[in-house]
Amino acid sequence: MNIDWNTTLIAGNELWRLLTLFGVITIAMIAAKLGKAALLQAANRFEGHGRFLVATGLRALAKSIAFAAVALAFPIGAAFLNMGDAVGGIVRATQAVLISLAVGFTLYQMVDVVFIWLHNRAVRSGSGMDNMLVPVVRTSLRVTIIILTLLQVAQSLTDKPLTSIIAGLGVGGLAVALAAQDTIKHFFGSLVLFADKPFQVGERVTVDAVDGTIEEVGFRSTRIRTLEGHLVTIPNGDLANKTIINITRRPHIRHRSVFSITYDTPPAKVERAIVLLKELLADHEGMDAKFPPRVAFHEYGAASLNILVLFWYHPGDYWSYMGFLEKLNLRILETFNREGIDFAFPTQTLYLAGDSKRPLPAAPRV
Repeated sequence: MNIDWNTTLIAGNELWRLLTLFGVITIAMIAAKLGKAALLQAANRFEGHGRFLVATGLRALAKSIAFAAVALAFPIGAAFLNMGDAVGGIVRATQAVLISLAVGFTLYQMVDVVFIWLHNRAVRSGSGMDNMLVPVVRTSLRVTIIILTLLQVAQSLTDKPLTSIIAGLGVGGLAVALAAQDTIKHFFGSLVLFADKPFQVGERVTVDAVDGTIEEVGFRSTRIRTLEGHLVTIPNGDLANKTIINITRRPHIRHRSVFSITYDTPPAKVERAIVLLKELLADHEGMDAKFPPRVAFHEYGAASLNILVLFWYHPGDYWSYMGFLEKLNLRILETFNREGIDFAFPTQTLYLAGDSKRPLPAAPRV
């Protein structure tokens, strides 16, 4: 059976017209495939020369080139078709939607270029707040592009002014807002965090029982990497109402310890112990003149004489403080041993009724 390409009709169109539409789209897809490979190859070359911004832009174009090729090829191929008014209207609306989606998808991918540029500036500035804002800006741009693309698609399908579409979305937006109260709460919570700046990315904080480093701050939640390595996500609406302890910003570390010596230590040796502790802490490492160390015999314990020691270590670097504390404790142990000052440990003394040193009256017989 021979097919006449000029007389055989399908949906009012000769076969050659339909094959032309198919051929144009096929050629566009092949060209997009070759273009994507060329863009990725060029991106790798630029990345090898350290031009990461250009490489990111080329990769973003490579991701969207296929969509753009179809959007451009469809109207070219559709121009060969015979279409009535109804079909023509559908085809034109489809063309407009495809172009809108292609442009929106390309812009969505190109946000990565803006992200890389802002990230590089944040790294050069060394500001933790900039590091917090960069992912938020990226998310904001992508959400904006999605909303504008959907509005453009709606305008293409309904052929109504944009203001009418936005007004029509008002009632629906109210219903969505009521259903998304928690999301809105967390959004405004993020604004409060950005305004108050209680922490920056990379700082260590304590929130309730969570102790860790700020890893990312988003529009809805903040991610904290705990000291154990777990990733904890806290909604910003809740975080804004919590007590946040910023450990990184502490100017010093306050140390408090109690040295307990035995009850049979003579008063002279107690005084000697206090003098020795003051000498060991005099002008110590990490000392600020505004925060001198304090040493005092402050209480009679249940099983010991207790000497209170307070000092402040500057700056608030934990491991430097621990290194100093280790050296201090070893020197205290060595000095007390040399002076014959004994540390106390929990003890209990029992007095017997027959003890000649501490006579206790026997209970009278009834």
